[in-house]
Formats: sequence, structure tokens, C-alpha cells
Amino acid sequence: MPITQATDGTSLSYHDGGGTGTAVILVHGITESTDSWLPIIERLHGDHRVITMDLRGHGKSGKAPTYDLASMAGDVVAVATAAGAERPHLVGHSLGGIVVSAVGAAMPVSSVVNVDQSLQLSDFKAGLMPVEGMLKDPATFGSVITGVFQEMAGDLLPAEEAARINANRRADQEVVLGVWDLLFTMSPEEIAAVVDEALAGYGGLDVPYLSLFGIDPGDGYADWLASKITGAQTELWPDHGHYPHLVNPDLFVERLNTFWASI
Repeated sequence: MPITQATDGTSLSYHDGGGTGTAVILVHGITESTDSWLPIIERLHGDHRVITMDLRGHGKSGKAPTYDLASMAGDVVAVATAAGAERPHLVGHSLGGIVVSAVGAAMPVSSVVNVDQSLQLSDFKAGLMPVEGMLKDPATFGSVITGVFQEMAGDLLPAEEAARINANRRADQEVVLGVWDLLFTMSPEEIAAVVDEALAGYGGLDVPYLSLFGIDPGDGYADWLASKITGAQTELWPDHGHYPHLVNPDLFVERLNTFWASI
């Protein structure tokens, strides 16, 4: 896989599958990597130029001095630049969802698809605070991370797919705590301000944006998101859990193609 560098020198691993048309950049969730997208890559390959990447501290990319949102968004920009991907479609899952949301406000893109990542982070913060101490304890970190993702996966994810994801999971405590630092150290109001700043670049832009959930983001979320990103669509696939794209990859790719065709 090619290697490029972030602005702070962090090495970033990515793969360009080639193909024609507008590039599609897929960005994985926390503790995961390029490999988590394999069922989607297989279905997109041939009809699209598919680029996958490992965020800093994940997969084959290097560790970094910081894991804040701006730095991770910069990782995607660096990969797009290295690959010569102009105005790409961005698709991000979980952590990748908030990262591509920030990228869409920072560089020209054709569209953004956010898979099961609410940008209202206060609820997630509330869920993590009771286990903060165990996450910071090396003796209990692994079991807590495993439990978090098992609970979020839901009942529809095929057992073999759940096993594949977990086998490829790289739960590095330093990286996870670095990514979640803002949740542990900032108030809900401060976290909201960080998100608002990341999304501020959408003002005056017409960026097609789809937020697709397998876990209900709650009443009012669609209106809140549309107030931040004009025209943003929010869609719920009930009971699909945190991996709706892997519960039904055929339907997911069909939805991507329909969304892109409507642009």
C-alpha cells in the first residue's frame, strides 16, 4: 500500500484500487482499518475508483502526537491529494463519519455519506463516562472496548462478519484515549463548539450529505443536522445496529449509487 504523510509527519497508508469516474474515499471507524470495508470494496470495485485509507494510529498508518478531529480530517485531505482524487465522494463509518463530515467542510468534495455516527456527541460522552476509569486502566481496557462494540453491533450483523471485524480490530489504548480525549476532558458545551467549528465551512456550500443510521440518533436529530448542513438527509435503517453497511452490503451499495446518481 502507498504511504504519504500528514502535515505533522505522521505516515498514512492508503490503497487506490484504480478505476474510472469520481473517486470514492472510504474511512473506517475507531480501532478498525481499511480491511473493515472489504465487502463494500468488492461491490464498488469496477464501477468506481475506490480509495481506502488507515487513519493515524490505525492499520498500517503510524502513531501520531495528536488524534484530534482537525488532524484526522487533515489525514483524509493528505491522502486525497497524494492520490490525485479531485472532488471525491467521502464515505465514513463511526469515527470515520465525523472525520469525513469535517473534511466536507474543508475541501471540495462531490458528496459526504456518514454511516451511524451522530455529530451530537453528548450522548456518547454520557455513555463513556461511567467506564472512563476502566478505559484508562490497561488491565480492563480491552474488555471494555470489546463490550462497547458488542453492544453496538446489534442482532442483525451476521456472526461471521462480526468475527471478521473483531479479528481485524486493533484496540490500541493510547490511540483510543487520544481520539476520545475531547469526550473525557471537555464539557458538552465545549464539545458542541468543536463540532460547530468543524461544520462551519458548510455555510454557503451545496454539499450533498447523507447520514445513514442503524441506531436511532434520536428525535430532532434530522432537523438539527439540516440546520448545520443545508439539505442534509438523515435516514434510519431500524435495528441494523452500528454496522448497517455490513448487515446488508448489497443494499448499502445500492443506496450509495442511488444517492450519487441524484446529485
